Amino acid sequence: MINSLPRWVWPGAGLLAFLAGMINVTGVLGFTHEAVTHLTGVTTYLGAALAGGKASNVLHLGGILLAFVAGAALCGLLLGVGGMKPGARYDVVLWVESILLAAAVPLLEHRFIAGVFLTCAATGLQNALVAAFSGSLIRTTHLSGLFTDLGILIGQALRGLPTDARRWKLCFSVISGFLGGAVAGAACFHEWSYHTLLIPAGVTALLGMMGSLRRAGHRTSE
Repeated sequence: MINSLPRWVWPGAGLLAFLAGMINVTGVLGFTHEAVTHLTGVTTYLGAALAGGKASNVLHLGGILLAFVAGAALCGLLLGVGGMKPGARYDVVLWVESILLAAAVPLLEHRFIAGVFLTCAATGLQNALVAAFSGSLIRTTHLSGLFTDLGILIGQALRGLPTDARRWKLCFSVISGFLGGAVAGAACFHEWSYHTLLIPAGVTALLGMMGSLRRAGHRTSE
């Protein structure tokens, strides 16, 4: 249940959503003009490409899907069973995300599609990480579910029914975080182009460092 999650999850989810917004707007403004943090549109375009027999588009879009899934699979490989487990290697996942984003920058600057694949893998990794520690209650790389939850909450409130205050907080935290990241990312992209990705890469590296210190302290206390 959402009420069982610790308080730091809300600002943490908002921060990761902010980073996802920065990453996604970089993909949208980049040379492929594609969202990289969610797969609904990519899957739709893939269906159209399959129907139209456009082999090059099928390979390109299929590569994006596989990269995202590979990132999520890597998270599962690193973490094993999800949940809020003491000593879990969430820091390692954050380090890997940071490396993937940083490695994508020079590839994107030279318009290599491999850079897009690395960015998609990084967001698949992040989405799986958040799903793992929240028990699949939270997503930070796409907003359809959060906007749906927000609509449900509004409808319940209009009917005079009690609503979950923490669910309201989660919706506003993630939605505003993602939107803020998109605004900041767009502004940075016009100044620094793909180097914008070094911002989320640096933040995830810092979070990974903090997580490593916390995990080391947990091992010491055992």
